[in-house]
Amino acid sequence: MAFDERALFNEKPETRPGRYQCPRCKRTNEYPVRWVRRTKKDRLPGGADETDRAKFAKLRNYLLRLDEDVVCKTCGKKFDIPSQHSLIFTDQLEGLPNDEELEREINAAAEGTATPPDNSTRPAPSPRRPTGWK
Repeated sequence: MAFDERALFNEKPETRPGRYQCPRCKRTNEYPVRWVRRTKKDRLPGGADETDRAKFAKLRNYLLRLDEDVVCKTCGKKFDIPSQHSLIFTDQLEGLPNDEELEREINAAAEGTATPPDNSTRPAPSPRRPTGWK
């Protein structure tokens, strides 16, 4: 007997912010995106055989994205969420940096590379004149 996924997981809806750029007006805004968090139940329902037990042991908690598109806050046009990730395992989320840490790293890297490149090792221009197309 094959179990339905709803018998193996608890579902909880949640909204997570996502930062996306509108392809039309090129403005970046933060949008609320609806997800469903599916957490594995603590035990297998009754009537399970050995194959169901083996499948249940391999299950992992995950997030499933419900929204496929958002409406731009600036121009009002609907656009697809430019991400191929509609399913994310929750154990993969724990190691990711948050947006504030990323902004700090980007700003620190930008401050370190503000010096112009050294052109003293550049070769002298060729004395030959370009001939162009004939």
